[in-house]
Amino acid sequence: MKKKAGRLDTIKLIISNKEISCQEDLLKELMREGFKLTQATLSRDLKQLKVAKAAGMSGKYVYVLPNDIMYKRNIDRNAGDLIMNNGFKSLQFSGNIAVIKTRPGYASSIAYDIDNCDSRDIIGTIAGDDTIILVLREDADRKVIRNFLSFIMPH
Repeated sequence: MKKKAGRLDTIKLIISNKEISCQEDLLKELMREGFKLTQATLSRDLKQLKVAKAAGMSGKYVYVLPNDIMYKRNIDRNAGDLIMNNGFKSLQFSGNIAVIKTRPGYASSIAYDIDNCDSRDIIGTIAGDDTIILVLREDADRKVIRNFLSFIMPH
């Protein structure tokens, strides 16, 4: 079975690229992408992602992500093609802090993955919509941090 973070990324990609108006349609799309889950699990995922409904281009209500204003819909591409880059954009360091920039909506799931991979050098993360702050140990080696993160966020 595929991991939750991958499922959440796929849900974000589907919602941002197709006009989905009900959980049944979203479940069908997820099944096409190789995910098997219940409606209850999907409902929890949508709540975690803070998905809402708003009027779509056709006038009917569709699922939207928080801060969905800048998303462009590419209906002819599937989520598997779009997930090649899991949202990572950049990494910068300042003292014992690292800042990761992501595509909108990706920061929380990437931070979740980082938190669940137990790094000796990363004390914790704080995630917004498209930015993650990593608090690093005072003696953390930036090269080691980059290497560790490359396993979580291949780019």
